[in-house]
Amino acid sequence: MAERIRAVVRRVPAGRVVTYGQVAKLAGAAGRARYVSRCLGERESDDELPWFRVIGAPGRIAFAERSRGWVEQSRRLKAEGVVVVRGRVDLDRFQWQPDQQAPVLD
Repeated sequence: MAERIRAVVRRVPAGRVVTYGQVAKLAGAAGRARYVSRCLGERESDDELPWFRVIGAPGRIAFAERSRGWVEQSRRLKAEGVVVVRGRVDLDRFQWQPDQQAPVLD
């Protein structure tokens, strides 16, 4: 399941975000948002995985405010053009909505 989660995260385009719950659903593990968080937190040195595009359901960066992770995620999102205000992202504007007719995973 962890590989399916990473596969979904790899497909999120630059400048877009997804929620932990959305990743879980797209990976076939609906309702397991915390599991997604754990999988991303346990990632080995997978520099290709755009973990920073995954945020909490209300559009909030899940790291503690001003922590190293919070600052890094905010910086990376902003570098891709995502507007982050006080640790929040406007999901209506930046949330990735994959084509529901096409499978997300091969």
